Amino acid sequence: MKSYLPFQKSILLAMIFLALSISSSFPQNLKKFQVLDQQTQEPIIGLIYYYASQKGLSDEKGFIQLEYEAGTSIHFSHINYGKWTLDEGSLLKVLEKGVLLRQENILNLQPVSVISLKMMDEKDQKILISDQERLHHDAGAILNLNPVVSSIRKSGAFAFDPVMRGFKYDQLNIVIDGLQSANAACPNRMDPPTSQIALNRIKQIEILKGPHALRYGIGLGGTINFIQEDPFFSSQGGVNGRFSTMYESNGNVLRNEGRVGFNGHNYDIGLLGSWSKGTDYVDGDGNFVPANFQRGTVGMFGDFKISNSDLLQVTVNRNFARDVDFPTLAMDLRSDDTWMGSLRHTRSFQGRKLQKWNTSGYFTFVDHLMDNGLRDLNPRMMNAKTPANTQNLGARTEGLWQLGKEKLYAGADFRSEAAQGTREREFLMGPNAGKTIYDKVWQDSRITKSGAFASIHAPIGNYVVSLAGRLDVNNAQASDNAEEFVQVNPTQSITQLNPGISAGIKRDLGKNFNAGLWLASVKRSGSITERFINYFPVGVDPYEMLGNPDLASETNNQVDLVFGFSKSKITAEVNLFAAYLNNYITAEKTELKPRIPTSPGVRQYVNIDRAVKTGFEAALSQALFYGISHQLMVAYTYGQNLVISEALPEIAPMDVRYSILGSHLDNKLHSAIRLRYVADQNRVSGSFSETASPRFTLLDIDVSYAVSSLIAIKGGAQNLLNETYYEHLNRPIAATGTPLFAPGRNFFLMVSFKFP
Repeated sequence: MKSYLPFQKSILLAMIFLALSISSSFPQNLKKFQVLDQQTQEPIIGLIYYYASQKGLSDEKGFIQLEYEAGTSIHFSHINYGKWTLDEGSLLKVLEKGVLLRQENILNLQPVSVISLKMMDEKDQKILISDQERLHHDAGAILNLNPVVSSIRKSGAFAFDPVMRGFKYDQLNIVIDGLQSANAACPNRMDPPTSQIALNRIKQIEILKGPHALRYGIGLGGTINFIQEDPFFSSQGGVNGRFSTMYESNGNVLRNEGRVGFNGHNYDIGLLGSWSKGTDYVDGDGNFVPANFQRGTVGMFGDFKISNSDLLQVTVNRNFARDVDFPTLAMDLRSDDTWMGSLRHTRSFQGRKLQKWNTSGYFTFVDHLMDNGLRDLNPRMMNAKTPANTQNLGARTEGLWQLGKEKLYAGADFRSEAAQGTREREFLMGPNAGKTIYDKVWQDSRITKSGAFASIHAPIGNYVVSLAGRLDVNNAQASDNAEEFVQVNPTQSITQLNPGISAGIKRDLGKNFNAGLWLASVKRSGSITERFINYFPVGVDPYEMLGNPDLASETNNQVDLVFGFSKSKITAEVNLFAAYLNNYITAEKTELKPRIPTSPGVRQYVNIDRAVKTGFEAALSQALFYGISHQLMVAYTYGQNLVISEALPEIAPMDVRYSILGSHLDNKLHSAIRLRYVADQNRVSGSFSETASPRFTLLDIDVSYAVSSLIAIKGGAQNLLNETYYEHLNRPIAATGTPLFAPGRNFFLMVSFKFP
């Protein structure tokens, strides 16, 4: 031991000498600061900086280290956060605090709604939810703020079923916080997934275009992710809340929404609720359109900080709808009762490559009833009703690793979707008078999906590279088979493997331009409707639809090319896309006999070899003068069935939005004039008896004013010119075949209270 100690002391002295030598060689004015996202507080990695003769990138924790030089400004550039400059004075303040906060590039499309146009890993756009949006009884309607999303409408006031780039229904992945979803219990989708989302705690909506967001599941045409608010913990504790109410003149629509919360240093809990009611509205020609509805939500939430590293979050919502008119269908919604709940645990780590681990689970139970009891039928040949139920269960676990400059997400998820329902037809007249026939609509069918995924994002020089992969195991089966269904489809259980892969690269092109390219190939199995619906009219025309369990997985091979421009007060972006589809799921006429004699026939779901969808979206935002700015957005999709050389059905026409916005009196007063032009749609599917739709132009105006930090008011007019119009994706009125016209001129007034 004695012989070892002198050697140990020598090593220690040598290390001290070396450390002193190295420290003396470094500049004495070396400075360091961290760059964080203003909203999420997460490090901004790969931020390019130029400072005199110095340049480099922020590291995996967002830190920048440089040698201070007096009288010099610093320049920053990032593909998500734009380009900006700090003068010497601002830089000194940052160096003093040690932190620089930067917000992602956003465009204010209206005073209360923000749509972010930026090139993120999935080329996403965001809608930030305001008090006015939270008042709406259907989350699908909020998506229509962006022209990239249209809606199939079968009711004038309910069930805005989203369509993005011509993809619809289960071709879109609709989730809450990347996981929770709901299945329409109604075969006619009177209750699509978006209609079940309570907006009270939703802070923003991510519109992830294309099949690239594989973390959240297979979205053949895109993913729409509703993100809930972050917890609000307070060391002092307290009570907070809000209440908003709005009245719309056309349809006598009254909307109310509110919440109350209690928070402390380790908890944030609260109650929330909403209630909306409306009657028939009038179109631009003064004709009444059936649009009665009642819709409400009650719920609770709780966020608990178990430790400095552990967060537990729970939500439970109860949604209900009553007596909703669906004039384009043979029946109306009489009742829809839904329970939704989720539990989420987040574990954070310090000083490790593994930064965070999330594990969550959810349930959604829907109890739906539609019938023809509200219809004034003369003569009334029969009473018809369809009680139906769906159950969704799922779980997800995901880890986030910071590997140097690379960010890796990896995990697994599970979803189970089940549906039961029987149509009852009580004959009042004719040869079957006195009889009741029961039709198995859903055949007690179920689909389970088990998946594993990984996604990595790596800054390499001036480039940012994204790679994502996923593998799903999809099993579908029906437990209560209808005899007439089995005669056509002997297969009742099938398992399919659905791989997906996506790759993207993006970079700055000079000082003001940037570009990105994404490629993907993904597969999606047929939905419960496409596989097991049993002689029920759920398509674009009145034909009864028959499922097909033997459907092959449809494949989307897609490319997205994005160009962006940002300079001072102007931001622009163009997104070009093309999707080549194999085994595309559609429907074809058969010789089968329909269940209802008045039906024109039966279609069965089938695969076609080849189809294509292509188009573009563009956006421009510019700040002008005196608090005034203007914005332009355009979206267009072209779809073609390459097998029969015919347009694909239900493709929305070109949609153009132009807005002039004002912000005055220290941001208390906002005003907006919005013009919307929709082109005619003459590219229609003759095979589905789809009809062309005419062009229309709408003008909306509104003004909002913050009376104080607690009270705000907003008023305006929609369709100010009282245009008589209808959206191309609106289904026609069932009794007459005439279009479902949209509301004419509508005035609204909203008041919002917050405390404290």
